[in-house]
Amino acid sequence: MSGRREPQVHEAARLMGQASYIYEAGCAFAIDGETTLLTGDLVPDENGTVYEKIEQRGIPKLLFGRYEGRLEYHTPWHTGRILSHLFRGKVDVEEVNALLAENGAGDLRLLDNGAIGRPMPAIEGRTHCYHLVPKQVSKAGAVTAHARARGYDPAECIGVGDSVEDLEVAAAVGRFFVVANGPEHDPGLRAAMPAWDNITVTEGAMGDGFYEAVVSTLVERR
Repeated sequence: MSGRREPQVHEAARLMGQASYIYEAGCAFAIDGETTLLTGDLVPDENGTVYEKIEQRGIPKLLFGRYEGRLEYHTPWHTGRILSHLFRGKVDVEEVNALLAENGAGDLRLLDNGAIGRPMPAIEGRTHCYHLVPKQVSKAGAVTAHARARGYDPAECIGVGDSVEDLEVAAAVGRFFVVANGPEHDPGLRAAMPAWDNITVTEGAMGDGFYEAVVSTLVERR
């Protein structure tokens, strides 16, 4: 489950021996080579990819103009995307989504995919990674759809993440692990965590936290 492009997530899944994965922040999932889009009525066709259609409507230009110096493409990782736009910066997500609705783009939303370590001159503290996606897209929705397609019992599933958007997956799994770097660097994530009663914060950060979540779950279920 990742905000990254399909080829990147495919390779990570392959290295772990996985035949299924969720990519572009929940815009789609793949199982055994078959892709399921979760972008609703906004789909690729002869008029372009979902990414291109959003760009053609001038939505990124609108956001860059309104939040000059505070929002920009997350170069170079914004390239090669077909379902979502990837930004970095520091903005109020609710404010941005209200702006989208006011400008006839209520079918889209900006989601916060967590704090990153890429500084920007106009921003104090950590910048965040943001995805511009069709409104119904979410990682939680993709996890639910994937579990249903696989025939998994959500109560038997775990999730791991480090952002506010990741945290929403707690509603779709039996237990959710927040890796240590998430709450350490993101006050918004810390503030949202008390709303959930199935959360464990790992001692390790990033990959170490992921490893800890998987191994501790396997040990408990032996």
